[in-house]
Amino acid sequence: GLFGVPELSSPEGFQEVQEKALQETELLVQKACTTPPGPQIVMIFDLLSDALCRVADLADFVKIAHPDFAFREAAEEACRNIGTMVEKLNTDIELCQSLKQLLANKEIMESLDPETRKVAELFMFDFEISGIHLDEEKRKRAVNLNVKILDLCNQFLIGAHLPNKIDKHILPEHIRYNFAVEGSYVQITGLHADCSDDLVREAAYKIFLYPNAEQLDCLEELLTSRNNLAQLVGYNTFAHRALQGTMAKTPEKVMQFLETLSDRLFQRTLKDFEMMEGMKIKLNPQNSKLMPWDHPYYSGVLRAERYNIEPSLYCPFFSLGACMEGLNFLFNQLLGISLYAEQTERGELWCEDVRKLAVVHENEGLLGYIYCDFFQRAGKPHQDCHFTIRGGRLRENGEYQLPVVVLMLSLPPSSRSAPTLLTPGMMENLFHEMGHAMHSMLGRTRYQHVTGTRCPTDFAEVPSILMEYFASDYRVVNQFARHYQTGQSLPKSMVSRLCESKKICAAADMQLQVFYAVLDQLYHGEHPLKRSTTEILKETQEKFYGLPYVPNTTVAWSVKFSHLVGYGAKYYSYLMSRAIASMVWKQCFVKNPFDRAMGERYRREMLAHGGGKEPMLMVQGMLQKSPSVEDFVDALVSDLDQDFETFFMDSE
Repeated sequence: GLFGVPELSSPEGFQEVQEKALQETELLVQKACTTPPGPQIVMIFDLLSDALCRVADLADFVKIAHPDFAFREAAEEACRNIGTMVEKLNTDIELCQSLKQLLANKEIMESLDPETRKVAELFMFDFEISGIHLDEEKRKRAVNLNVKILDLCNQFLIGAHLPNKIDKHILPEHIRYNFAVEGSYVQITGLHADCSDDLVREAAYKIFLYPNAEQLDCLEELLTSRNNLAQLVGYNTFAHRALQGTMAKTPEKVMQFLETLSDRLFQRTLKDFEMMEGMKIKLNPQNSKLMPWDHPYYSGVLRAERYNIEPSLYCPFFSLGACMEGLNFLFNQLLGISLYAEQTERGELWCEDVRKLAVVHENEGLLGYIYCDFFQRAGKPHQDCHFTIRGGRLRENGEYQLPVVVLMLSLPPSSRSAPTLLTPGMMENLFHEMGHAMHSMLGRTRYQHVTGTRCPTDFAEVPSILMEYFASDYRVVNQFARHYQTGQSLPKSMVSRLCESKKICAAADMQLQVFYAVLDQLYHGEHPLKRSTTEILKETQEKFYGLPYVPNTTVAWSVKFSHLVGYGAKYYSYLMSRAIASMVWKQCFVKNPFDRAMGERYRREMLAHGGGKEPMLMVQGMLQKSPSVEDFVDALVSDLDQDFETFFMDSE
């Protein structure tokens, strides 16, 4: 069966595993309601969470990645049913009461270890954001709003990926061949950001982002429903609710971070736009004003012109085998961990090219499993991501329930003449996703509710972004980058060019992220919104990005930017995580990226706790100080200036 779950040898097995989970849940709820206050209550709650997550997490992955429609459909159904059960439990007064009695008992609470206390508080928080403290009528409204929000999110995501079509005669004939033509219509499925023809990019931008009334209504209804739910359960705005427990803590702190960063980037971003405009004047003198559809293209042209970083020059040095060897070497040096290929049972995999790795520590033995679903296939989403399939936790018998994760990438398959070869971007993504996987493997928490990456969003990206710094360091890359035919090492000058090229237009790229993050805060801030979502977009784009708003577009953000769903009010997280990763790199690993003592400190202070410890305390433990908003901004801005050669001189 899938992932070694015997019932999942067929799609019908999902019915069986979810029924088992729901029966187990009912017994545990009864047990929780009859157990006196004490650590046992937290253990029962975690067992509840584990019973439901074991099905929901696995189904979350299967519903998007399994090649068989019947499996995807069965998994989708399981997700819905488990989701309904979770909502029901979050509004179960008797169940909540048993936890409340524990939290109210000061003496017992003080006797609990910090992780148990934290987990008890997190479960209570789940009750509160579901409106447990409300009267019955309001509680029902909270449940209904939660269901409605889930449906709107799904509707929005589907709409965000739909192509726009237009009568083909509206497009000039000489650019039509760039798009899919169906009868008398042209289908525009994306922004064509890499196309060298300015007109193609302009057409794609204006048509793909043309406002769709249904999708805009869906967005506005989603934002209103999120706000109504937040206010119903006692928060000023949805952002206040979403930021509980994060590093940033409040929307005010997030805006302070984003505005400070924007001010510091302003002059650099202008310079970047001037460079892009200069390149556009050179290549297209008739129409040289820089527009939003030009940013990704001309920044790429500038990188390529200044530094010859044609991916095909690099690919031969980054075979998948070499990259995996590199990761294995790095983890071995830093953490005493090795990756081994593991034999699989019949029916355990969903596709024959998936590989299973055992993660083994030199003293502690087997830590968990990583399933590598690395290759492109028809119908597989083109996104690189990490999925928790089973969380780690300490079982009642003293054994540890080993974590299981999937890493999903979209790599090209090998051919007769060559192994799978990665571009530098693919190699960096592989390191990034492996950062998440190591967080999952090394988060040795007692409770699965806070296992590995189950931690606040603005901390969750720190381990993965930190891996990007390792992937850009010549001392690391030099350990594994070998030409697959000649065995020659990747020359230092090529790594240096690659790193320097990343800084070209990096301020403008970061400014774009700031714009998205501010927009996200405004959309999830005070309601009713002072203006329409499109007007807010126009104003924010002009203030926080700098390239002109194009009438009748909703920008990649509003209607096409699907992160609005997953990261509601938390889009800033990526920037904040990058700031911390940068500080950790500079303070702990830049002198020696293989420093075992630092690797152990990193494991002990940051990876080991999952979400079982306040994220700021983990950062303090690692950096041995508490960083301020200014420190975050300094770290991000200094990355734009980091001189590659002096960076080696310092470290050597």
